[in-house]
Amino acid sequence: MVTVEKLLPSDRDVWEELFRGYIAFYGRAEPQSMYDRAWQEFQSGTRLHALGARLGGRLVGITHFLVHGSTSAPDTDLCYLQDLFTAPDVRGKGAGRALIAAVTEWAEANGCARVYWHTQEGNTTARRLYDKVAVNPGFVKYQIDLPGGTRPPGR
Repeated sequence: MVTVEKLLPSDRDVWEELFRGYIAFYGRAEPQSMYDRAWQEFQSGTRLHALGARLGGRLVGITHFLVHGSTSAPDTDLCYLQDLFTAPDVRGKGAGRALIAAVTEWAEANGCARVYWHTQEGNTTARRLYDKVAVNPGFVKYQIDLPGGTRPPGR
C-alpha cells in the first residue's frame, strides 16, 4: 500500500536521488546548490512544499508544489504541482496517483481553487495517469528563460 507524507530530514539522500532522476528525465543538469536550496525550502515549508510516497516503507516518489494568487479570481489561490517523479521500478503501482491525490487534498484544505501542472507532450507514461485523474484544458506553454534567474531580496 502506498502512503504519502511530508519528507523527513532522514529522506534527504533518497529525495535527492529521485529529484536527480526527474531533472535527468527532462534532459537538464543542475548544480548541487539547486538541490541544497530546494531541500531547505521544502523543510521550511513556507513557499515551496514537498511530499513523498512510500511503498513498503521505501521512499519511491516525490512531488513539489507551491501556491500562488490568480489575476482573474483575486480571492483565490491556485496550487501548481511543479514536479512529480516516481522510481522507475514502481511505476504503475499507485505512487504517482497517490501523490497527486495528496497534493489535491492539501490544496483543498488550504483553500485553493485548483491544482494544475504541466508535462511534456511526449511523456506518454505519465500522461496515461494524468488523463485519468485530471482534465487537459489544451493550453500550450511558452517560456522565456532569463539570465539572472535569482529572486531579489525582499521579493
